[in-house]
Amino acid sequence: MPARLKPAPPEEVRAARSRIAAAASTGDAPARADLKLLTKHYLALLESKAPGRSVEVRVPPFAAIQCVEGVRHTRGTPPAVIETDALTWIGLATADLSFAEAVAQGRISASGERADLAPYLPL
Repeated sequence: MPARLKPAPPEEVRAARSRIAAAASTGDAPARADLKLLTKHYLALLESKAPGRSVEVRVPPFAAIQCVEGVRHTRGTPPAVIETDALTWIGLATADLSFAEAVAQGRISASGERADLAPYLPL
């Protein structure tokens, strides 16, 4: 079984969020290291907030977790899958974007009966 993700230290989260905001304000692409740190940090928080294995949340290429109580599966893909990019995931986790807005804008691919993270967001 893969190791669980761990939240990043608060000072590293603040610094990465600040650098991403600065990059966005100048129109530059955010640093890959900052995207990776925040993606894994917020996935770790979701894993703690919504323990379970019925929904797989994928944020390629950085990480994927299984969360939300419900139907337990033992092989293959869980009954619900949510996939998005790192900037969208960070926006969802920090309340810069709602789950419904992201789905409506096509920024999230969600399938399955429990493929709605709105009750768990923002983190």
